[in-house]
This record gives sequence, structure tokens and C-alpha cells, in this order.
Amino acid sequence: MAEHDCEVLIVGGGPTGITLGLFLQDAGVATIIAEKEQDIYPLPRGAHIDHEIVRILQNVGVADAVMATSKTGGRYEFLTADRQILLSFDWTEPGASGWPYSNMIHQPSLEAALRKRLAAVHGARLHAQWAFQSMEHDDGGVTARFATPDGEETIRARYIVGADGARSPVREAAGIAIDDLGFDEPWLVVDTIVHDPSRLPDRNLQICDPARPTTCVMMGNGRHRWEFMIKPGETSEDVLDDRFIANLLKPWNVEGAVSLERKAVYHFYARLAKQWRKGPVLLAGDAAHQMPPFAGQGMCSGMRDAANLWWKLAEVIQGGADDRLLDAYQAEREPNVRGIVDMAILMGRTVCVTDPAAAAERDAAMLADRAAGRSPDAQAGYPPISAGRILGGSAGAGAYFPQPWSNDEPALRLDDGTGAGAVLFSRGGTPPAGNSGVRVMDLADPAIAFARSALEGWLVRHDADAVLVRPDHYVFGSGDPARLIAAWQP
Repeated sequence: MAEHDCEVLIVGGGPTGITLGLFLQDAGVATIIAEKEQDIYPLPRGAHIDHEIVRILQNVGVADAVMATSKTGGRYEFLTADRQILLSFDWTEPGASGWPYSNMIHQPSLEAALRKRLAAVHGARLHAQWAFQSMEHDDGGVTARFATPDGEETIRARYIVGADGARSPVREAAGIAIDDLGFDEPWLVVDTIVHDPSRLPDRNLQICDPARPTTCVMMGNGRHRWEFMIKPGETSEDVLDDRFIANLLKPWNVEGAVSLERKAVYHFYARLAKQWRKGPVLLAGDAAHQMPPFAGQGMCSGMRDAANLWWKLAEVIQGGADDRLLDAYQAEREPNVRGIVDMAILMGRTVCVTDPAAAAERDAAMLADRAAGRSPDAQAGYPPISAGRILGGSAGAGAYFPQPWSNDEPALRLDDGTGAGAVLFSRGGTPPAGNSGVRVMDLADPAIAFARSALEGWLVRHDADAVLVRPDHYVFGSGDPARLIAAWQP
């Protein structure tokens, strides 16, 4: 450690970077976070997180604070220009984590909760107004240079994680190329403060109107968002004019019910970095992948990156695992992200039809499918982990493991009883974990007594005596408990 200022240097203090920093701090990994801005961006950007992300926030100690400023997503509907339902997704039931399946957030409030938690714990350090300039890396780690208010600063670390956004100076400095998946649409984003919620839609909407494809979604902390596709010939100056925006909002009859908070023009892209790891350089969040917003999974994907990556770094740095374990990061995460991007592109191409004849053909086909019961209305499912740190061939390997809750008030939750890290649940006796880093829990353990029925049900369905769950809540494998412990060894 003497030659390093920290073990992990994270560039970017957004939700992905701070979440990763909190996980690493909890694991005892010396971490520095460098953020180019002085403060949290005060206006909304991301609007949605799903139940898995709330569980991640639970694990870093901020779920309750974030949920206090959020609202349940409810339903998500794709409508024709005359408001017939093309698709309807029901987001009213809890997800496998026990948290609401869909949650509409206020990003500044979420980031404030993460920053407050970071300030309250000992370990990870956040340096604001540190702008990444360059880096060099060798077998011993990375040396990165930053422009700061006090002049140039240099940080030496074993690993650097670029969580620094879509333009990612870290990615550029590493020479990592981007794979463009062929989606590029300009949209006007209008965020408002709500004064009379009774006059606003009670669900999230995609208006598939060829005259002007439009998104209308709820947000947390008393906000509501509209997004309007920009037509050919319209300039940014045109669409950002307050009178132009007022005219777009007029059909919604919300004058006096909302006031304008933010307006911005965005290009919705679909892109993936070709490498998520290059030696000691790793990418996470928008630096590794960008996607259209129609599936509401941009921020979610970055926070899943953090949950996947932290324990691999900890095992290499502290547990003596081979550095090649980090190669599993992209192998595990990229198929999931590609599945989400494909879904978002499909949704976007459904919405972004501006030719009236093509839109009429789309509507007729989708309405017919809906009438015949063939409409794909369901909670979205994305690829599980199929390669990497899993025990291939065992039942459930790579699947997301549920989190049972008690019926008490306040509710007890499985992760609160197990703590962080890998855990083995066994109904056939508990073998010694040794120095494997796995917490071994018999289903009769009082700490998880409230979850016994649900856990036993999982094991029965998978015909297994035990299941080993990774720190990111994905199943490593199931079967004989001693075999699972042995297979988990780094």
C-alpha cells in the first residue's frame, strides 16, 4: 500500500461512483472519489429506478431516505394518438427484492442521500472540483492527474474506475472504443414542479403520435416530466423557447398545475464500450453503456455495475483472488445491458414513428395483437448471468435471488439479517465456511427465521440442499453445501 494513495480511484461522483465507493468503503478497501463539479447537479435527470436498485440502496444504507422522496411507478402505457392502449405494463406489484417494482425518483434527492451517507462513514474520500486530465498505467497500477482549485494533483492507485459519464475522459485516455448500436434521436426534455397533482396523469405514458411522439412520466419529490421528439427542421433554439414549450403542454391542460423547472435538448443514443476493463482501468455506468430512456434503465444499469464490481475488487485486493476475476465483470454485465438496450431500442422504435401511414400500420398490428391476447404486457425480464463467477450447470445459477420480508412493522428484510458478502443458505446442515469469505446460515438461524418458509421454498423448487448467493444477490450455484463452499474458493 505504501506506493499507492488508495487501492481504488473512482473518477465520477454521480450515483454509480458514490454507490461503488460506499460498497468499497464498507468492505474496507481504501478508496478515493474524484468529481469535477463542486456540488450535486440541482435539477432532475434520471427519473426511474427499479426494485433491484432500491435493494442496492438498502445495502449501502440509504433506501429509506430515497424512498421518502419517491413514488411508486404504477402503470406504464403506450398509447396511440387517440389514446388507445398499445402496450400496458403493470408495475404495481413488488419485485423479487420486496421493494416496489418501479419507482419514480428525484435524482438530486437520491444523490444527496448517497453523499450524506458517504460523509457519515469512515474510509472513502470525495474530492470535489477535481477534473481528470490524464493517466498512465503499468503493472503496479495507475497514476492519474487532476486539475484542482489548488493546482495539479496526482493520485496513485491499484485500480481506476471511470464512472465519469457518457463522454468519459477515463475511457478516452484508455483508448477504449465505443460500439454504436444505431439509435440517435433528438428530444426536448421538460421538467416541471407540480402544484396540483390531481390534474396530471396517474401513470407513465408514451404517446405514439406520428405528429409528435411524446413521453409523459411521473417523478419523485413533486415533479413531472414531458419529453417531446424534435422534428426535422426544428432547432434547439426553437424548441427551448418558453412559448414553444407552453404550446406543447397546452393539450395536457396543465397551465397553473405545473411550473417549468428545467428544459434541455438531449440526443438519445445506444452505445456500449467495447472493453469494460483494460488492465487496471475499468468502466462503469454511462462510461460503459448509454441507452435510450424508454425502459427507464440508464441509472439502474450503472448501479448494477457498482454492485457487481465492488466485491470482485475487494476479493482481488483483500482476499488474494487472481486479478483475472475482474475479467468476469464485463462477461457478467454486458449481456444484461445489451438485453436492456435492445428492449429500450425496441420501445423507442415503437414510439418514434413519424410517418402517418407507418404509424397506422403499427397501431393496427399492435391493437390486433392486444385484442387477441398476444400483447407482451408483463414486467420486463432481462438476461440473467450466464458466464463468469457462477457454478454452471447447477440449478438457478446466475438468477437473481429474492429478498423475503417479514410482516412486522418495521419490516425485517433478508439482507439485514445476513449482512454484506456472499452467503450460503442450507437446509441440510451447515458445513464450516473456513476462510472462504462466505457466511453460512442454516434456515433455522434466528436472524432469518422470518424468511425460512420462502428460502425453503426456493430450495425445494430447485431440488437443492443449499444455495450460495453472491454479494450482488445473484446465485452462484445450488446443491451440496460443502461442494458450493469449495467451488467458491478464489
